Amino acid sequence: MSLAVTCGAGNAFAQAIVPGTGTKVTEVGDDFEDVNWAYHFGGAKSSSNIDHRERQPCGISTNRRWQESLYRGQPDVIERIETPLGGIEGSHGALLMRTLHSGIPGTLTREMQQDDLLVSVRPRLGRNIAVSRIPNVVVRVFMPPFEHWEQRTGASFGFRAELQTTKITKKRGLFSRRTKREIEPYWPGMFIQYNRKATTGKEHDSATILVRSDNRGQDSFGPTIEESGWWTMGMSFTPDGRVHYYASPGVDDLKASDHIASSYPYGYRAEHFNTFFFNIVNQDNGRSWSTEWVIDDPELYLVR
Repeated sequence: MSLAVTCGAGNAFAQAIVPGTGTKVTEVGDDFEDVNWAYHFGGAKSSSNIDHRERQPCGISTNRRWQESLYRGQPDVIERIETPLGGIEGSHGALLMRTLHSGIPGTLTREMQQDDLLVSVRPRLGRNIAVSRIPNVVVRVFMPPFEHWEQRTGASFGFRAELQTTKITKKRGLFSRRTKREIEPYWPGMFIQYNRKATTGKEHDSATILVRSDNRGQDSFGPTIEESGWWTMGMSFTPDGRVHYYASPGVDDLKASDHIASSYPYGYRAEHFNTFFFNIVNQDNGRSWSTEWVIDDPELYLVR
């Protein structure tokens, strides 16, 4: 695939590369076709985002292509399943993720929390990737019938990337001025939000793709999903530091017309791509399981 769409903000223009463009990085990603695929959970999961506790050992897949996050910890269920109907032609395996205890181990926050599962990029490549090489990622996502979702209006699933930029701060003293440079990570991506009809007052349940984020750090609305089933989602990262978001129903390759948005999330210009990952979100009350999310063929491509 080599399609691109021109996007602009004011007089600034950049090529938004369609995810799936370039050379596939075979060391990264997974097709779940190995019937012996397995995931080994470590100890209690991390909850650094809540109580600043990192807990090791970390969970990791047997093929070492997946790993637990030390920021939030992994979903409670991670297992290979038969590919749901309508998936990629010839695919026999996909990955199911689901969680119950998404907060602090041994306690309940009774708030919406999320767990992460990371694609191993830097551990397998030995480096992060400069956005000058135009990294881009794509995945197929299966959405079950709405009656099987966690019955809560709000975010349920996230497909995100870890990027980094250089943050420059200037401090002025009485007789001098100092400039401080720091590496700043950030995590743009797309969430799938469930819109429960009992909450919204609409006739039918639906879902919405939320883009995180615009230049000011605000989520923006993407396509509305009226019917469950397979979707293809992707992001690309271009040398001007922008993030480009794409999504389309079905499992076909993404096209330029599937473009949703382009932005400098939080006002940052990306310099390096570190990894991509998935969020599984639920109400951390000890009773409410998350929706069962299934993904297939998460892939990383490089244009240069």
